[in-house]
Amino acid sequence: MYLNKAIIIGNLTRDPELKSLPSGIKVTSFGVATNSVWKDKDGNKKEDTQFHNIVVFGRQAENVAQYMKKGNSILVEGRMQTRGWEQDGVKKYRTEIIADKIQFGPKSDGAGFSSKPKEEGGASKSEELDTIEYPEENINPEEIPF
Repeated sequence: MYLNKAIIIGNLTRDPELKSLPSGIKVTSFGVATNSVWKDKDGNKKEDTQFHNIVVFGRQAENVAQYMKKGNSILVEGRMQTRGWEQDGVKKYRTEIIADKIQFGPKSDGAGFSSKPKEEGGASKSEELDTIEYPEENINPEEIPF
């Protein structure tokens, strides 16, 4: 059995960049930073920040580009993919999360990542998450314009 799954919650490190594949499918790329905080064996506070490259296709790509900007919180669920290319005779690689699901983070009113939003009177209901609509054709990573 194999599993390739990534789930991160973090903040955008740059404004999303919306482009189109030659087939017309929309694709957006952006960066997300995640933080970890812990205490070492001496009790000193340590912090680590990781930076993730995110790629999302279709309608979700358009939504991210329209509504998100640098500094916004976001939840990304998808799969890891590494692609390579040659530039000036040097082989380069980039590992990305290809997003299946995107959920926007807290707004200024304090709303969070809960999948059960509160209704009037404190009740909650289930909310179905949007999923990516994958194109029928295979996407060649070399065609991604960034």
